[in-house]
Amino acid sequence: MDLIADILLVAGSFGAAVYCYVLATRLKRFTTLESGMGGAIAVLSAQVDDMTVALEKARSAANGSAESLEALTARGEAVARKLELLVASLHDLPEPKPAAARPQPVEPQEEERRMRFVRRRSPRETMEAAE
Repeated sequence: MDLIADILLVAGSFGAAVYCYVLATRLKRFTTLESGMGGAIAVLSAQVDDMTVALEKARSAANGSAESLEALTARGEAVARKLELLVASLHDLPEPKPAAARPQPVEPQEEERRMRFVRRRSPRETMEAAE
């Protein structure tokens, strides 16, 4: 009886060894980097890293645009307030006189009309700055 138990025990341990060997070879093929799932996992990991970098760049650009937009909006609101004050101050102006009540400009006679040419030299400093 001991002999049969020992044979069954050796057979069971041999079966377990064969099973472990088969699993080990499958695991080696599964984790190879050149082909198989290991390669696919490595490629996906690299793509995730690239996408993370791209996402951070996009986030920083969006934050910069949002800050710029907020500044421009505040500036526009300030200008709108100034324009409202100017429009409100226009209501306080007196009404313009009708065209008949205005004095007509007197045109000079042809003898007095002469073409005048005025030549002015610009200072050298502005010319040097323009260059």
